[in-house]
Amino acid sequence: MPTKSSISFENLEVAFASKSDAELKKMHLVFSLLNNKTLSDIGIALTHFALKLKLPIKWIMKQTMFGHFCGGETIKESIKACEKLAEFGIEAILDYSVEGKGDEESFERTTEEIRQTMVESAKTDYMPFGVIKVTGLGDYHNLIKIQAGEKLNPQEQIAYDKTKARVDLLCKTAHDLGLKILIDAEESWFQDAVDNLAYEAMEKYNLERCVVYNTYQMYRHDMLGRLKKAKEAASQKGYLLGAKLVRGAYMEKEGERAEKYGYPSPIQPSKAATDKDYNAGVEFCIENKDIVFLMSGSHNENSNYLVAELMNKYGVDPKSDKVFFAQLYGMSDNISFNLAKAGYRVVKYVPYGPVEKVMPYLTRRAAENSSIAGQSSREFELIKREMKRRNSK
Repeated sequence: MPTKSSISFENLEVAFASKSDAELKKMHLVFSLLNNKTLSDIGIALTHFALKLKLPIKWIMKQTMFGHFCGGETIKESIKACEKLAEFGIEAILDYSVEGKGDEESFERTTEEIRQTMVESAKTDYMPFGVIKVTGLGDYHNLIKIQAGEKLNPQEQIAYDKTKARVDLLCKTAHDLGLKILIDAEESWFQDAVDNLAYEAMEKYNLERCVVYNTYQMYRHDMLGRLKKAKEAASQKGYLLGAKLVRGAYMEKEGERAEKYGYPSPIQPSKAATDKDYNAGVEFCIENKDIVFLMSGSHNENSNYLVAELMNKYGVDPKSDKVFFAQLYGMSDNISFNLAKAGYRVVKYVPYGPVEKVMPYLTRRAAENSSIAGQSSREFELIKREMKRRNSK
């Protein structure tokens, strides 16, 4: 069984094995821009402006940010990116990253698109997951009311029933096709309502194998306790718990809303507290491997080393579906490729969609990567080191 000592995230030859010299130069360009917040902000603003004016900039986007962080504009295009990952032992998740208009028509369209991703995924042996965001399948205002204990009016109830039916349809599709499905985390003020949908689906579909996974944002100070309660409920009701652990995605929004409405922030007091709970969470999942199936969604090198060590400690077969490592397409290849090379199951989220419609996603990636706590400095340094290594050969 692999151990931490058999993995090095500093092995750049493995990390960039899939990249030609030309592709590495493109990566250098992308991360040199992201590493400069001013240039990054100007570039994003100009791109939005050009797309609004319908200027022909798709080719440029496909050669730069879109091409680096997205698999393509369609399922068919993106499968090519997934095939390339599979050559290096990395599995993939097609992630439809278009933010709909928030009406019933867009919810139906998104549901069908996600269903199609799973139909195509099931034809391969390297695309084991589907992924859904409940707010892409139904009106989040109804989820807020439900969590607040308010009664839905008849029209809202009809709309919510449709949302539930869409979630169930996609979970059933995953079950019937032999796949798994991830339910993304949402904001705290309606996460309970999303949790309810996730656990209802687990009760139906996680009886014989782990199909449905809920997401736990460990930057919430109550999340470790919630994870433990979820495990207890799964034990009592006789189903398997699928748990995807992440640090979190809505910190700024959470803090602003808590301040606005005068309630205690749900966010941890410090990054150290988040790291502590994340690490405690993955150990809790692996320790309870008979009931809990883990996806560790982390770009933190220490956390990935820790998960590998814990798998060794608790005797988890790296080739089983008990533990998956997950990173985003175009990010942390030094982690993903080295873990895969060492024999672990690694999946990359591969976002896709029309260039103009995935701009909100790309804007978030740019903001995250150019922030102080982001990845761009680390990624940029690794790319420069690999270019130097190749040039010195």
